[in-house]
Amino acid sequence: MEHSHYISTEVLTLETLQQIIAEHKTIALSEEAKINIQQCRDYLDQKMASNETPIYGINTGFGSLCNVKISNENLSQLQENLVKSHACGTGEEVPQDIVKLMLLLKIQSLSYGHSGVQLLTVERLVDFYNHDILPVVYTQGSLGASGDLAPLAHLSLPLLGEGEVYYDGFRQPAKKVLEKMGWQPILLQSKEGLALLNGTQFMSAYGCYTLLKAMKYSYLADVIAAVSLEGFDGRLEPFNELIHYVRPHKGQIVTAKRMTELLEGSQLIAQHKEHVQDPYSFRCIPQVHGASKDTIDYVKKVFKTEINSVTDNPNIFKNEDLIISGGNFHGQPLALALDFLSMALSELGSISERRTYQLISGLRGLPAFLVDNPGLNSGFMIPQYTAASIASQNKQLATPASVDSIVSSNGQEDHVSMGANAATKCLKIMENLERILAIELMNASQALEYRRPLQSSEFLESFVKSYREEVPLVTEDRILHYDIENSVAFLESFQIDLEE
Repeated sequence: MEHSHYISTEVLTLETLQQIIAEHKTIALSEEAKINIQQCRDYLDQKMASNETPIYGINTGFGSLCNVKISNENLSQLQENLVKSHACGTGEEVPQDIVKLMLLLKIQSLSYGHSGVQLLTVERLVDFYNHDILPVVYTQGSLGASGDLAPLAHLSLPLLGEGEVYYDGFRQPAKKVLEKMGWQPILLQSKEGLALLNGTQFMSAYGCYTLLKAMKYSYLADVIAAVSLEGFDGRLEPFNELIHYVRPHKGQIVTAKRMTELLEGSQLIAQHKEHVQDPYSFRCIPQVHGASKDTIDYVKKVFKTEINSVTDNPNIFKNEDLIISGGNFHGQPLALALDFLSMALSELGSISERRTYQLISGLRGLPAFLVDNPGLNSGFMIPQYTAASIASQNKQLATPASVDSIVSSNGQEDHVSMGANAATKCLKIMENLERILAIELMNASQALEYRRPLQSSEFLESFVKSYREEVPLVTEDRILHYDIENSVAFLESFQIDLEE
């Protein structure tokens, strides 16, 4: 059995998350986490036994019903009602990889001992994670402000033996799976439903999942751009470190250095050039790709803070003997970051499509549409249409969600983040970028053939060679849909070290 990752107060990084996912690690609560959870629950039970005053969400109603006091004998019913009534998700299902991440991040947030849940509840979530019992969650329904209420309600229903899960390859009632595992449904105690439903784990899981992809494709964008530069017979000077040190944005410097390394030893880049300058989509790779890298770095910091935080409400501070109702579930930090990431990824696609366009334009000795006998063959005319269509969709999707807000809960929740919408469309932009880059690689590798017998660098030649095993050279017209799909699959299977 692979060793477990222990959930504790140690900082969880995106790199650790990637490792947990890639190595299919199980998870376990550390002793420290168990003590935190138990002590917080004991404190809350004592507080409830000795205190008659209303405490929001613990013995009151929710949202604008916060002034309705609930009697002690109804507290379990109150929490169960909360979970059921908030399970209002609709639309497409959340991908199972992201649901699994939601479970992990919810467990992490509950393990700090400020949420008042039973240890049993968190351990059941750990069991779900480790046995791949993945609740059916829907993409639509969260305003990203009282936390991701609807998605997290669907995530929590199976604890009560309600809702549906995927298990053993089938979608089935949670009740049936609990019976199969010999588990009793959890009887929620005071505050527990609220602790499960408040929180930013839908936005956070989407954000982390998209960021892990973004880090990989930001690297691949450089590699594919370098192949395009070679195919276009571009110049090396724009990557000279001197011009980047006089405008020292980190991402710009990193990109220029990487391009120089990727092109090292190339006969093509070293040959005499007839043209004095390249178009911006080639010449400004460091500036444009670099700005997107800096954005990814910023967004990583935001998400690293978030996934190591307590994001439910109210928060319980045992040592200070305080239960404080605030707003840590508000997704504004994530909403703004996700919108920023959307723009950065959209721009990587936008400049990629421009390089594709330059490569098919019959410039610099390349045949029109990168094919012999243009006219009889349409060659690479239409993949550029496809890339243009997708790049344009990304521009539409990159319109910020975070500047929008709609009043909810009778005016009590009068400003919301819309971070959940920012999250789902950011992932869509990421998936679109993958296709745009796949199309650029198709074109760039084709253009490279017209530069033979000259060779590119050792690294780029070996990259193109492994790509050619999946997608052969186009000599006459064929159905390019399959080439696009195989190009996407090639990029998906490409492994990189995230420390790159």
